Amino acid sequence: MSRIGKQPIAVPQGVQVTINGSEVTVKGPKGELKRTVHPDMTVALKDNNIIVTRPGDSKNHKALHGLTRTLLSNMVQGVTKGYEKSLEIMGVGYRAQKAGDKITLQIGFSHPVEVVPPPGMTMALDGQTKIKISGIDKEALGQFAANLRAIYPPDSYRGKGIKYADERPRLKPGKAGKATATKK
Repeated sequence: MSRIGKQPIAVPQGVQVTINGSEVTVKGPKGELKRTVHPDMTVALKDNNIIVTRPGDSKNHKALHGLTRTLLSNMVQGVTKGYEKSLEIMGVGYRAQKAGDKITLQIGFSHPVEVVPPPGMTMALDGQTKIKISGIDKEALGQFAANLRAIYPPDSYRGKGIKYADERPRLKPGKAGKATATKK
């Protein structure tokens, strides 16, 4: 049996959960999120807890059980606390500037790159090289951060690019380092 799927999700004070068939809506102090769960999964609200049950013990139902419970838990946490991702720009002369909602990146291209956050997300700069993205939808926030990083991923030879704050890119020695390492 799924250990994650069995756990009830506690609904904190100030959060309103509405279940309409397979559509679950969660409203909280930070906003509102909707998600349609798989039709095989049953979602119920009992004693201020969200409980997810599955119809059988097939491999697919077991996987969906844990996934559905985690997605709903992320929704509850998103509307109460929110989520945040941090990115850093590495490279000499590489920087970001904020103008209104959008951020303009100067990262070694012949032109500046403008990035506009999707609705429901905010971007903030901490200095010229640190970008903080915050929002209530964990999935959309992670995808937007990945798209922002994909503009110029960290280069493993020169150490330039956009990386996550907790990411440690490994620098390779290159041709010169390899040639001297093999000589004896």
